[in-house]
Amino acid sequence: MSKHAPHVIRLQLNNIQQLFNSLDPSPFLGRDLDTNAEAFIMDWAQEYPAKGDFCLEITLATAISAEEKKRLEQAIHNYFNERARFCRHELRQLMREGRLSLVIGLSFLGLCVGAGRLLANPIPYSGFAELLSEGLMIGGWVAMWRPMEIFLYRWWPIVRRRRTYLRLAEMPVTVIT
Repeated sequence: MSKHAPHVIRLQLNNIQQLFNSLDPSPFLGRDLDTNAEAFIMDWAQEYPAKGDFCLEITLATAISAEEKKRLEQAIHNYFNERARFCRHELRQLMREGRLSLVIGLSFLGLCVGAGRLLANPIPYSGFAELLSEGLMIGGWVAMWRPMEIFLYRWWPIVRRRRTYLRLAEMPVTVIT
């Protein structure tokens, strides 16, 4: 926990059911949050600095028991833990795709460089051979675009989202009736 007061995310609902996806048949503790509720919580969480804790404050128009409050907090924690696990899986898939793209890209780049060098030194000199050689070199580097994009840029948002989900999975939930 940080030394500063937690960032408060406030929700105002008529009843608990508004918080959860009505089409999800899972038991209460395993239910998905409503898409709008999740988007609202995530938007607020991402507005706050990357450091610090969160607190979710839910104001309900209807009263619920202390046991229901505990189950609600556990359901919210379960949901965000599951989303964090999904992000970890998504990152692993992306890295696997990146490695495969890198092998393909490097192989293609090697072929292009080799073929380009064979064409670069024809006897007698040919402008077309030089053009083809340069084209192969450019094509080889273009093949490296995907792995470079993955390893330089694509993983950041997933890691950032996962960190936010993990922070949300630990936040205290206060229910006000």
